[in-house]
Amino acid sequence: MGFDKGGSMACHYYYPACPEPELTMGASKHTDPYCLQDQIGGLQVFHQNQWVDVHPIAGSLIINIGDFLQVMSNCKLKSVYHGVVSSHVGPRISTACLSYGTTTDSARICGPLKELISEEKPPVYRDFLVTEYMGKFLSLGLDDCSFLDHFKL
Repeated sequence: MGFDKGGSMACHYYYPACPEPELTMGASKHTDPYCLQDQIGGLQVFHQNQWVDVHPIAGSLIINIGDFLQVMSNCKLKSVYHGVVSSHVGPRISTACLSYGTTTDSARICGPLKELISEEKPPVYRDFLVTEYMGKFLSLGLDDCSFLDHFKL
């Protein structure tokens, strides 16, 4: 797919300690290409129609399966809807990372790996340009549907 060339973008999120966390909303439900969290906690994943706390373990690294891996694996791996709740403890820091083609390489394509497609398991997503995904990623709000819905067959 050529993700070894090109660039990457890291979005760093800073959540200060909140005196009244029950009155605030950290980050609402969304998916990311990749996401890392610190040891403070606050990360929640949407699992079996409910929000579940992801408790950090000292010395560990939490990595969410991201949108590109979901597409390339033809849904064998799932991008995780997640959000962040505010806390009295803080600050909380997390990082979402995205690898993408160079801005001059508008032909970089993402799609299901051909080895994972068959008559029994047809592609779930169409091939798309990484710049198409980035356009959706940068233009949609977090409460909108998954960015991947735009590329389903």
